[in-house]
Amino acid sequence: MTVKEETRASVEGEAAKTPALLVSKIAKTFGGSRALKGIDFFVEPGEVHGLLGQNGSGKSTFVKILSGFHAPDAGGSISIFGRPLDLPMRAGAFRDYQMAFVHQNLGLVPSLSVLENMRVASITAPKGLIDWRIERAAAQAALDRFGIALDLDARTGSISQIDRALLAIVRASDDLRAAQAASGRRGILILDEPTPFLPREGVDRLFALVRQVALHGDSVIFISHDIDEVREITDRATILRDGAVSGTLITKQANHDDFVEGIIGRRIVRSVTKVDERASRPVRAVIRDVREPGLDISKIEVAEGEILGLSGLIGSGYERIPYLVFGADRASGGTLVLDGKELSLTSMAPKNAVARGMALLPADRPKASGIASLSIAENMLILDLKRYMGKFGLKRGVIARRASAISTEYEVRPNNPSLRLGQLSGGNAQKVLLAKWLIRDPKLLMLDEPTQGVDVGTRQQVFDVIRKAADNGAAVICASSDFEQLADLCTRVLVFARGRVVDELTGSRITKDNIAEACYGHSSLDVA
Repeated sequence: MTVKEETRASVEGEAAKTPALLVSKIAKTFGGSRALKGIDFFVEPGEVHGLLGQNGSGKSTFVKILSGFHAPDAGGSISIFGRPLDLPMRAGAFRDYQMAFVHQNLGLVPSLSVLENMRVASITAPKGLIDWRIERAAAQAALDRFGIALDLDARTGSISQIDRALLAIVRASDDLRAAQAASGRRGILILDEPTPFLPREGVDRLFALVRQVALHGDSVIFISHDIDEVREITDRATILRDGAVSGTLITKQANHDDFVEGIIGRRIVRSVTKVDERASRPVRAVIRDVREPGLDISKIEVAEGEILGLSGLIGSGYERIPYLVFGADRASGGTLVLDGKELSLTSMAPKNAVARGMALLPADRPKASGIASLSIAENMLILDLKRYMGKFGLKRGVIARRASAISTEYEVRPNNPSLRLGQLSGGNAQKVLLAKWLIRDPKLLMLDEPTQGVDVGTRQQVFDVIRKAADNGAAVICASSDFEQLADLCTRVLVFARGRVVDELTGSRITKDNIAEACYGHSSLDVA
């Protein structure tokens, strides 16, 4: 495996071509903390270049410097195709340097049409009137250039998540094309975590579009926590750790563990769950006779201390189970037997589920898992706030001390209970939301994509927390489309197709490849 520690000196030695992006000695200090420690790397013309690192490694700080949101410390430089950036950049000046950004929230207005979102920054109205025939033709030409079919009149909020992502990327690429026509220079497209909430089919479509952008001559910086996605789509990848460049990898020559070592500074020793020991424990939860449109489940059992994985292709039904059992989605039939007590799913509601000792961590962290505007302490203890009521209201000091102790236990950074949840990185927010449930010692813990959008170091911490809950006796159900996550975490995996369980993997069969083979192998078969 070849690891390239790229510095400015090595870049200047390349006489063959001018880098699309050349970063030299870029640093950033906040108060007494150095978020970036003089980083150096480059991106080649037409290259898809990955940028990885744990939460707090400096990725977001660098992107904000590149977009003009932050001013770097004095002494560094950035150039685009040989053209030095005027640092610090004024707001919006990145467009003058042929850069375009697509952030995780995509920057689209849901209430506007696809056409309006496509052209909002490019509309021309020389006499004060918009000629929508011209705008429609320009938008359609941009979509056609990449083979993307979208209804220009559809409200953007009504189209699928993947179509919104594709729309944002096409719009950004079209902006680069317009800038190139005016300046004669190629551009750089920066994709900041574009895939965490996309199904695998959506990721494939997005990657096809990214490859087309690069083939057209523009460079792409692909920022992601997902190592496998970075390995699939990039040519090279630069890894940041603690504000410094830990290395640049040639993607096709590096394996998964090489990336992990660059990100966290060490090799991970994978835990092996002792399946036989867990299998000997008593059954804690039984889900029976769940029959909904597109779902037909006779029985699913979970033992005390077992971590049961549910998986399948998108639409196979596995992802609906936790929500139906918890009462977040209304069930038309079925029962749950929890510690020997039979409960009807038709009358189940989240309030009842919590009272019975159940917990659910949904996949949609920003909308369904926590309240971004509330503090870390409030999110952690929201289910138990009555315990902290005094004569004159909430005992804020007691709450803060309790939340700080929990933050220490779950390694939440920064450990500042008064910070809003929305101010935390995705990984640290996930730790807060897991802690909210686990401090209650749930009997049945249900998780939907528990490590979605978190870095590899936090992923291992989340795994450890889930394993600890199982060791304490919880029955755990983990619904996930991440086959590697299931292989690392679960003692047993059920594979769904067309709403039914079609395969069960245990012991040595629980591998990433076997889970994938079961999911895709059964997807085209009739299910008896």
